[in-house]
Amino acid sequence: MSMEVLHDISPPIDADLAVWPGDTPISQRLLMKIEDGDSVRLSTMTATVHLGSHADAPCHYARDGHGIEQWPLSYFIGPCQVMHVDVQPGELVGVSHLTDEIRAGRVLLAGGSYPDATHFNEDFCALDPALVDHLHEQGVMTVGVDTPSVDPFDSKELPAHTRFYENEMAIIETLQLSGVPNGIYQLVAPPLKLVGFDASPVRAVLCSI
Repeated sequence: MSMEVLHDISPPIDADLAVWPGDTPISQRLLMKIEDGDSVRLSTMTATVHLGSHADAPCHYARDGHGIEQWPLSYFIGPCQVMHVDVQPGELVGVSHLTDEIRAGRVLLAGGSYPDATHFNEDFCALDPALVDHLHEQGVMTVGVDTPSVDPFDSKELPAHTRFYENEMAIIETLQLSGVPNGIYQLVAPPLKLVGFDASPVRAVLCSI
């Protein structure tokens, strides 16, 4: 009898976790402490919603886009394909980089160009907009990446984000995929039901199937 294998593909969320330059890192303020005689420990968290592994909402990159709470859960739960791609720092991941046929409606691309979630490097690999269209044509509804964005760091036009919006595809960013072999898994990575927000952190998990 085979044992189910779980891969936790989200980075730890603490003060060491890097965020996009200028965004809000996580901080914790303790309101009550058991060691001070309070009945419970109670804390307040302040942070960007684009924290660690997170799902983007269309309102993050499109004027008429909806909030994160309106994404159907089916975009973030179900069979997915992990695919490692061989890319150089700063390179766009294109159709030619794909190493297998698309075999699931959710695809997680691992390029390894953002190896340390505690250090923000600007030369991470982004996605060629033509690749987004190609994946849409193959029936892909969600794409996950192991970088902080599907567009280059200095991009202002956000062409890949635009193709995701036009194709009604979901984005998950800053996944930790270096230790996950290529293959088909069950993805569980639902965002929080944050009404009107432009993103939500996710605890992304892959289950062997």
